[in-house]
Amino acid sequence: MKKLLITVIPLLLLTIIVPAQTDGKNKKQLIGIGIKAGVNFANITKAIEIGSNTRTGFMAGAFLAPASKRIISSRTEILFSKQGYNYKTNTNSGSVDLNYLIIPQLMGINITRFVQLQVGAQMAFLLNAKADSSKPAAPNNPYAPIMDYYNRFDYGAAAGIEIYPVKNVLIGARFNLSFGDLYKNAGDFSGTGSGAPPSFIPKVNTKNNVIQVFAGIRF
Repeated sequence: MKKLLITVIPLLLLTIIVPAQTDGKNKKQLIGIGIKAGVNFANITKAIEIGSNTRTGFMAGAFLAPASKRIISSRTEILFSKQGYNYKTNTNSGSVDLNYLIIPQLMGINITRFVQLQVGAQMAFLLNAKADSSKPAAPNNPYAPIMDYYNRFDYGAAAGIEIYPVKNVLIGARFNLSFGDLYKNAGDFSGTGSGAPPSFIPKVNTKNNVIQVFAGIRF
């Protein structure tokens, strides 16, 4: 994780710390940057099949949003997102924590100067995973390391709304839906050291879905 952040953060800073372009007479800044943070309400698709419920986490990051007087604008972000799910079966219960680095690329639709709708695509990289279970592990644990069960790369769509109540301040909400499977081989783990999956892995293909509520500052 540290190596990935050491690589990504300087690239982000190099992208956003550039001379601001101007439009001639008004000398208006055309490059906008900002920071944001908020709460995640995360779960997975087909959650009812494993008795899953929402797991609360957090997100934080930075964005690059060139200023525009037009209806359509663009937004690029880089976010750390803590998500996952809780689960419960007849014999076991627990939780799964998943930490992602997410890079959304969004189109903004400016309704007024106070409201913007956003829609677009995003890619995500799984940094680490952790599972807690009420069922103790067997003395001779047959399971592979936890990260071996997950797809490290994810992709999907995002849509939401931002409101600008006062200058330089934003509040918003967004829904993220993944298109990639969370687990590599749901229901078939013969290649990971055991014919049966750990108790926290559902026997169906699942995908991440997250609702984010956040606030931020534009510079």
